[in-house]
Amino acid sequence: MKKIFAVLLLILVVISVVIMIKFQNYKNEKEAIAKFNLEYEEYNKDNLNGLDITTVINKAVNNNEKYKITKDENGLYINDNNNSIQIYITMIINGKTYPMERINNLGIDSFIEYFGVISFKCTDIKYHEDSGKVSTMTFEATEY
Repeated sequence: MKKIFAVLLLILVVISVVIMIKFQNYKNEKEAIAKFNLEYEEYNKDNLNGLDITTVINKAVNNNEKYKITKDENGLYINDNNNSIQIYITMIINGKTYPMERINNLGIDSFIEYFGVISFKCTDIKYHEDSGKVSTMTFEATEY
């Protein structure tokens, strides 16, 4: 009888430890996602300038390269529903929206030269359904 009780107790302890480890991993993952999102959510505001926009573009490009996000035939990153980030910039002078890859390919330095002091605001932020991480952000130039 003592042997059966000891085995049951051991099984209960093992199950409890496994549950605690799983919970801790879940908690750590949620904290990592929150920290990751905060790096982008700090740009979810009005009163940004072109330098801020280039910073968030560089972060997104570095993130996409880190996770080896593939590109389509136009050189645009493809949404992977997990780690990819896409940034869009809408210019009020022509009403066109440009993906970050176009700005990055034309040269961040040129963007800073022409738009460094222009005011921008974040008009949209979306998150991946699968991971909860930031997936897209859209910024709009508010004045020239």
